[in-house]
Amino acid sequence: DSVDLPLEAKAVLDSMVNIDAQLNELTFKEAEISKLYTKVHPAYRTLLEKRQALEEEKAKLNGRVTAMPKTQQEIVRLTRDVESGQQVYMQLLNKEQELKITEASTVGDVRIVDPAITQPGVLKPKKGLIILGAIILGLMLSIVGVLLRSLFNRGIESPQVLEEHGISVYASIPLSEWQKARDSVKTIKGVKRYKQSQLLAVGNPTDLAIEAIRSLRTSLHFAMMQAQNNVLMMTGVSPSIGKTFVCANLAAVISQTNKRVLLIDCDMRKGYTHELLGTNNVNGLSEILIGQGDITTAAKPTSIAKFDLIPRGQVPPNPSELLMSERFAELVNWASKNYDLVLIDTPPILAVTDAAIVGRHVG
Repeated sequence: DSVDLPLEAKAVLDSMVNIDAQLNELTFKEAEISKLYTKVHPAYRTLLEKRQALEEEKAKLNGRVTAMPKTQQEIVRLTRDVESGQQVYMQLLNKEQELKITEASTVGDVRIVDPAITQPGVLKPKKGLIILGAIILGLMLSIVGVLLRSLFNRGIESPQVLEEHGISVYASIPLSEWQKARDSVKTIKGVKRYKQSQLLAVGNPTDLAIEAIRSLRTSLHFAMMQAQNNVLMMTGVSPSIGKTFVCANLAAVISQTNKRVLLIDCDMRKGYTHELLGTNNVNGLSEILIGQGDITTAAKPTSIAKFDLIPRGQVPPNPSELLMSERFAELVNWASKNYDLVLIDTPPILAVTDAAIVGRHVG
């Protein structure tokens, strides 16, 4: 069924439907323009002005509808809603078609260059390359380490260096692995090193170090023929370089030639010769020098025949002063007369002055 409207009402209805269609169209345009421009842009401002004009025109038409009878007002309102809805629906269909056309004509930015393939073998890690790199890096680090060590090493590594400076070299004694293993034994607490009671010359007489000490014995035999006495001092530039080891084993190999040898431990600070030879430290050198012991009974026999020892004794507060006393000179003279050879083990010469003091009494 249809409803007939007066011409005036029909004209108002057509105008209102037309204005609604234009407002819907402006809504779509505003959504597009807002992505490109701000509201101060001329194009955006023109759109807003046009919308305002349409809104004013729509308000006037609503005023004319209000003046109509209520029945006509309801008819106009319902008819406008229907026709406006149809207009919006058609506009949406048109937009849908436009978007489909745009989507179909758009070329994608991504394309397949090459198809994916499966690697038959292991890609990573490359074990061979890693091993080769590790070997090369290890060699380079080793070379750098050797160069740095040689650069910062201030010691003397070759006997030829001493001979070039006019210093006689009587023997070159290698490090004994047997003695090193024995000296590395520690107590339960693991703090103090335990000195072995057995000398290398006794425990392993065929060791290369003992053979070198025998060579030293021969060289010293000829060198001391022109010496003023039979007193020989052993010292070094710094601690832990093996002077006590050489001194004790040299005394042992010399005593094996049927000569009476006396070893005096003049390192009254840290001497350990009595531990090395397995004797006690009672009535040692420090007690003799302060007058508490007899010089003639000071020497203690060791487990090696014709090898006697005077240990360091208790640690005194003034070892250097005791070595400068007449008592020490008397001890050296007595030992020189009663023994074929007297060996004196002293502290490091760069650390304390004891070695320089003792050196005045040796030949």
